[in-house]
Amino acid sequence: MSDESVRQLAEAVLTACRQKGMKLATAESCTGGMVAAALTDIAGSSDVVERGFVTYSNEAKTELVGVPPALIAAHGAVSAEVAAAMAEGALARAPVDLSVAITGIAGPGGGTAAKPVGLVWFASAQRGGQTVTETHIFSGDRAAVRLAATRRALELLLAAAH
Repeated sequence: MSDESVRQLAEAVLTACRQKGMKLATAESCTGGMVAAALTDIAGSSDVVERGFVTYSNEAKTELVGVPPALIAAHGAVSAEVAAAMAEGALARAPVDLSVAITGIAGPGGGTAAKPVGLVWFASAQRGGQTVTETHIFSGDRAAVRLAATRRALELLLAAAH
């Protein structure tokens, strides 16, 4: 991943987590592992990054991080509820203190009037803390949406680690 701001954010996340003795996991759909890749591009990241779940399909969301199929059916894979369940599921299935989840529509197809291309839901969860969700609509092509989502996920991890 060549974006310098992503690398700087990843380094800041690793530093903040080290200072607090925290380990983290990612649960990624539309970013396909880009957040985990940004973190693990940095040598020595294994003391913070415990694992990453790439849960691209609905089945993977259910099997790997325990998102109930009924939740996906009720709200859609791209929703606050599913993002929160992904983050909480990653936290429950890994010996970590912190997790982040990303689910969205990177495009160019797949969007609707209610859920346009570029819509991404995020969630961060912390052991013993509250799960926080937020949404953004990013513009640009598929690569731009995925890069912006990766950047925002790292920002959420950094905020949670402070």
